Amino acid sequence: MRNLRLDICYDGTRYRGWQRLPGADNTIQGKLETALSRILGEPIEVSGSGRTDAGVHARRQVASFHCQSTMPAAQILEQLRRYLPEDIGIYSCKDASERFHARLNARNKTYCYRIWNSEMPCVFDRRFVTVIPETLDIEAMRRAAEHLKGQHDFAAFCTNKKMKKSTIRQIHWLNIERTEEELRISVNGNGFLHNMVRIMVGTLVEVGRGQRDPDSIPELFEGKRSDAGFLMPPQGLCLMEVEY
Repeated sequence: MRNLRLDICYDGTRYRGWQRLPGADNTIQGKLETALSRILGEPIEVSGSGRTDAGVHARRQVASFHCQSTMPAAQILEQLRRYLPEDIGIYSCKDASERFHARLNARNKTYCYRIWNSEMPCVFDRRFVTVIPETLDIEAMRRAAEHLKGQHDFAAFCTNKKMKKSTIRQIHWLNIERTEEELRISVNGNGFLHNMVRIMVGTLVEVGRGQRDPDSIPELFEGKRSDAGFLMPPQGLCLMEVEY
């Protein structure tokens, strides 16, 4: 049994997220499995490094799958690029070690959330940013971001009410950068809970609006979901990198 690794990018605008759903074919995982099963002539199940939500994008998603086929990886790549829709791209397809698993072996991930922080129209990037026209206090947001770094219980930043596993995560770095009208919030950590990045950004936006004290962030690590900020829309979020 072979084990292969895919490096993938996608525009998540018209998809219901990564995870395959019963009776629905508009998911990233579903599109990949359908294409691979057709190409290889056998049922294929794909494991991704993580489950991006509906409308969320990825510049560098990683997936792995097993197959019996002896088709060369380069040919599988060529066929995938032919059969997949234009908003799902494959950077590479390579044979991987027997023990490689895209999700279980992932060590760190980097996400970026893009905010169009201007009253000027944003026509060409509108599918990849969230528009917030009012002025935000960037320095206050950076102060708040310092409190999010490190190892904490991020239960208040998770929308999964039935979460049974540990909600403790490590944030290695969190940067807030402004370039003209755009604000980019990039975060790297050892794992992220459901909707965690979007809630973190929503909390930082509340700080930027003056609705929340930047030094009140540590209180949230002992709080519940309703104590943290609002859930930002999905289109501004993009999975940038997965580290192994």
